[in-house]
Amino acid sequence: MNRKVVDRFIKYAKIDTQSDENSDQTPSTLKQFNLAKEIERELIEMGMTDVSLDNNCYLMATLPANTDKHAPTIGFIAHLDTSPDMSGENVRPRIIQQYDGEDILLNEEQNIVLSPNDFPELLNYVGEDLIVTDGTTLLGADDKAGIAEIVTAMQYFIDHPEIKHGKVRVAFTPDEEIGRGADKFDVQKFGADWGYTVDGGEIGELEYENFNAASAKVTIQGRNVHPGYAKNKMINALFVANELINMLPANERPEFTEGYEGFFHLISFNGTVDEAVLSFIIRDHDRSKFEKRKKILQEAVNFLNERYPNRLQLELRDQYYNMREKIEPVKYVVEHALCAMQKVEVIPKVKPIRGGTDGARLSFMGLPCPNIFTGGLNFHSRYEFIPIRSMEKATQVIEKIIETVAEES
Repeated sequence: MNRKVVDRFIKYAKIDTQSDENSDQTPSTLKQFNLAKEIERELIEMGMTDVSLDNNCYLMATLPANTDKHAPTIGFIAHLDTSPDMSGENVRPRIIQQYDGEDILLNEEQNIVLSPNDFPELLNYVGEDLIVTDGTTLLGADDKAGIAEIVTAMQYFIDHPEIKHGKVRVAFTPDEEIGRGADKFDVQKFGADWGYTVDGGEIGELEYENFNAASAKVTIQGRNVHPGYAKNKMINALFVANELINMLPANERPEFTEGYEGFFHLISFNGTVDEAVLSFIIRDHDRSKFEKRKKILQEAVNFLNERYPNRLQLELRDQYYNMREKIEPVKYVVEHALCAMQKVEVIPKVKPIRGGTDGARLSFMGLPCPNIFTGGLNFHSRYEFIPIRSMEKATQVIEKIIETVAEES
């Protein structure tokens, strides 16, 4: 067992860094600085240079090159925050040694069980050591495992100066879980030719495609009058909202889609007869289909505005785009990761992300940035777990990418 990566992860997991989507500050929660300052201290002590933590909680550092060859500067990025979907306070990680394939009792008092009947992927890790929660919080492998793996890889090169490598930059960012991780990322200051987010799931995952994404808010102004005298007068905003929902393809919702299939997703619906507000997210890997989806929603709103004159208002905003558009011209950044995985005997699993990543936004900001695995599973939930071997392999992949790039230079 690589105690360094395990001990780092467990230490980081115990520090509450949950972000807050209702905050308009950066970072959205000041407690993210608690982890950032701990990592800053570690990086300085191990001998990293150019260590800087700014007022927005973006932490960057450099592993200086130790070769005379001209090698590209590559970067590795992970995020400090954990999801608002589940509590990250008082996380109590524990190690299940040599998992036997049976149910894992996470919390006896509350009878919370991690079972292969519910999560059959557990059976892929029989015989391995797993880190789990106590069932009352998430674990935080998304993305504290990524942080631990990056820091441990940097320690490896510092401890082994005989291994030649180019300049490496690392960055740890706030607020990724609420979609703001790249908002104030200084690509020029980071100064890498390309990078990798270490923020994926199970062992072997390599992702350089993600959804094109938009958010949509529809506000419907009804007309409320006494129901006893409502004929030809009342406009019930709730029923208009229901009409709008039913105009969207029922088979193109998240619960009916997979792979490259996009969707419309109603994420909230609040209202009264007088006013209703609906929030949607729109997703598709294909840019033309993405634009068509936005048009479908706009046309539905236009149609209902003819039936109920000017009662609906649509606010449509693009959030991020498919990074494949920016990765394809520099596909070698993916090939380096594939090569590294093969060298450490990890079977690559190249697949599209059915979501987003800071790497997507960074790619459009001028930093091509595929996503590689951390090893964790069941993110954002009390059933989150991470196999220790997967963490070790993720660390080795980072190391091999750095070595391979230097060798090929």
